Amino acid sequence: MRVEDLMTSKVFTVEQHDLIDRVFFLIHYERIRHLPVVEKGKVIGIVSDRDLYKALGPKSNSQAIEAATGTGTTEMHVIPKKVQHIMHRGVITVNPDTYASEAAAKMAENKIGALPVVDKDNKLVGILSSTDILRVFSKIEKASEKREERIAAGTAHK
Repeated sequence: MRVEDLMTSKVFTVEQHDLIDRVFFLIHYERIRHLPVVEKGKVIGIVSDRDLYKALGPKSNSQAIEAATGTGTTEMHVIPKKVQHIMHRGVITVNPDTYASEAAAKMAENKIGALPVVDKDNKLVGILSSTDILRVFSKIEKASEKREERIAAGTAHK
């Protein structure tokens, strides 16, 4: 199985000069955990939800995210910081034709949750997340378990 069989092709991205409020919005409202940082379509970094939370400060400092307006309501406030200050450079990437097992091994070895997928010109074409890998593993394992149950029941060839 290849990365292109598992990757998500619709990828939300940010640019290094975007403010982190854009990262906050995409992570919370699009329910994603990793955002490639691109420049002219090429991957130059990545930002995760953890990077965002680190930039916002400790959990006990809820004022970094929310500020009471004095009217009993709460408004969202994100520190005006640029993506370039919280992104990781030197991103590990894979190509669409990389074996999924190799991509999974890279993710485990480097303790990362996603790999941008790039073409031969380093242009972003997708993203492979640990969730994508787990989804396929679950399907393969479930099929294997059902096969074992049929064999144990003596109905493997029916």
